[in-house]
Amino acid sequence: MESNVTPMPIPGQPAAPDTGTLKGFLRFLWQELKPRGKVLTPFNIITGILILGGIVIIAIRLVKGLGAVTNLSQEYPWGIWIGFDVVTGVAFAGGAYILTFAVHILKVKKYEPIVRATVLNGFLAYVFYSGALLLDLGRPWNVVNPIIGNAFGYGSVLFLVAWHFLLYTLCLFVEVSPAIAEWLKWVKARRIIQKMTTATVILGVTLSTLHQAGLGGLFLTAPSKIHPLWYSSNIPVLFFISSMFAGFSLIIIESMFTHKIFSDRLDASHRASHDKILLGLAKGSASVMAAYLFLKVIDLTHGHQLGLLLTPMGLWYLVEVAGFTLLPLVLYVVAIRRQSVRLVQITAFLTAFGVVLNRMNISVIAFKWYEAVRYYPSWMEIWVTLAVISMELWVFQWVINRMPILGEHPDFKTEEETLDNLNDVEVVRWKGSAS
Repeated sequence: MESNVTPMPIPGQPAAPDTGTLKGFLRFLWQELKPRGKVLTPFNIITGILILGGIVIIAIRLVKGLGAVTNLSQEYPWGIWIGFDVVTGVAFAGGAYILTFAVHILKVKKYEPIVRATVLNGFLAYVFYSGALLLDLGRPWNVVNPIIGNAFGYGSVLFLVAWHFLLYTLCLFVEVSPAIAEWLKWVKARRIIQKMTTATVILGVTLSTLHQAGLGGLFLTAPSKIHPLWYSSNIPVLFFISSMFAGFSLIIIESMFTHKIFSDRLDASHRASHDKILLGLAKGSASVMAAYLFLKVIDLTHGHQLGLLLTPMGLWYLVEVAGFTLLPLVLYVVAIRRQSVRLVQITAFLTAFGVVLNRMNISVIAFKWYEAVRYYPSWMEIWVTLAVISMELWVFQWVINRMPILGEHPDFKTEEETLDNLNDVEVVRWKGSAS
């Protein structure tokens, strides 16, 4: 039944003009673009300088080419912009597909309070890291070739990754759109989008699963260029599994900061379930990290690489695996037994660093480790990476302060519960027909 009730503004925010007309929408958008609160904060000043400097460096790169700002070469065509911004960044966005699957398909309502923030983080990660990918291309305008049909490159793993990347980004946009519709007070649009949620989540999980593994598949083509301790035929599976605990760790870290910085935006359910959610994520991380370590041991024994552990690169490998995978696994188990949220948060940082180390080892550090002249990122490459992260944080902060991301809009809550009940009925019917 169609509702004619106009949603009220979120408590604590000024009333917005009617967005049903073009004039009202433009007026509302103009008001929303204005900054709120203090502008000259330490965070805004530091990140603002990084962004301005990054824009200048990006302009130089686009005008003068990669050689003007990077240390890339024919021997090392991929650097930190791929190894960190894309290969690592996409792993940290993995929390979105896991959480949406758990909440919308498995109906694990425990994690529902953090779904929107996780999906928003995943969407922004894909948008900004795809921008970083463009910077690494010698001819950025050719990025459209796999999409428009010119030089499809069917035999390339990058063709698969490109299409999965694009389609999954669209899925994430659809999944975060209900919050946008509530912000704009578009009742009908929100209702339509909500009906698409289950199908979008199923498609999104499928795509994300494939391209997380696909990124690992890229390195299967370089068996002689990656150190034997890191090269494995299981790289796609390892990338997929590590994206799970990478995503969990980022959710824990992100919730730690949002609960402090955006405490006024949290609803009651979010506050009440916070500790249980983090402990649940710790259990999930520990489980998948155990599976990850099991595959690592199999690779070492079946590949007869145990002797390499006593070499300098072998010791570096042990730092990654033992120091930032095995140790966090043990700490997660201890935190779960003690019900220590603080230890879970500390362990999440160790886990996140371990994921960064693993992806950088495979794509940069252990790549052509035998070369006398190695690749090291220039200060401008590092600056641009920090600028991209700063831009993402600015947009994340802007959205959180305006849209119902950390809590449901009060005027849509009843309708949300009704739709959830209908979805539950559909899931029961689907399970019944499959049995």
